[in-house]
Amino acid sequence: MQSIKKIYFTLLLFISFITIGFANELNCKVTVNSDQIAGTSKSIFTTLEKSITEFMNERQWTDHEYAVEERIECSIMILVNNYNNGSFSCNIQVNANRPVYGTNYKSPIYSFNDQHFAFSYNENDPLNFDENSFSDNLTAVLAYYAYMIIATDLDTFSSLGGTPIYKKAESIVNQAQSTNEQGWRAFEDNQNRYAVISNITDDALSDFRKYLYTYHRTGLDEMALSPAKSRSTITEGLKTLKTVYKNHPSSSVILTPFLEAKLDELINIYSKGSKEECNTAYDVLSYIIPTLQHRYNSLKK
Repeated sequence: MQSIKKIYFTLLLFISFITIGFANELNCKVTVNSDQIAGTSKSIFTTLEKSITEFMNERQWTDHEYAVEERIECSIMILVNNYNNGSFSCNIQVNANRPVYGTNYKSPIYSFNDQHFAFSYNENDPLNFDENSFSDNLTAVLAYYAYMIIATDLDTFSSLGGTPIYKKAESIVNQAQSTNEQGWRAFEDNQNRYAVISNITDDALSDFRKYLYTYHRTGLDEMALSPAKSRSTITEGLKTLKTVYKNHPSSSVILTPFLEAKLDELINIYSKGSKEECNTAYDVLSYIIPTLQHRYNSLKK
């Protein structure tokens, strides 16, 4: 009997350790902005915000183990443009960042503004998602972005490490082809979810994803120890992005959001760069995101 009790309590301790020591992948801050909607009880928007927060944070999206402190910090901001009797028309802005080794700095790794987000939701509706079938647009879009965030994060820690998770996002896009929902369909829009996943999973554009690793793991993570070497690594990678864009103009759907999110960071990195490095960075940025030239003009020497 004593031995059985010992085994029982050992199992309890083990289970407790697993429960306390590990967490789901995302630490997502959700905001539902309904300022544009008048004459409607705000409770439905509050409930929606709470439901999405639970959906993103309490679901285990992959079979990877994350410690509590390793959860990916991200945010979702939903701007409600129109609402009528359970039908929503919104924009959704999704952002994520990752810590930089040896610092308190968190680097932006994912940023996307999606203007095609329409769905049906009634107060207290459960949010159910089945990765094997398309059930509703709300959970499909949220799951798609959960996978995109996790895959991008994995790419920054291991070269092409996010491939299996991008495949999960791609599966949602493929399932959505048979629906009438906006934002999913092939050739509907060169900036939609189909365009994004088609580019990010295209082997011809794999140099971009490889750069996610070199930029963060051998660039930013080493910056405090070897700033000149890390800056050189980042600079060489920027040249690669220019080549990717030149050969595949459709890649702007993934390159532009990345560089826009990184712009302030890059300006800071090159504040101590050589004239040649600054001019290289300026050349790449002006080639891919010329409309934001006013923000990086200081790089030109």
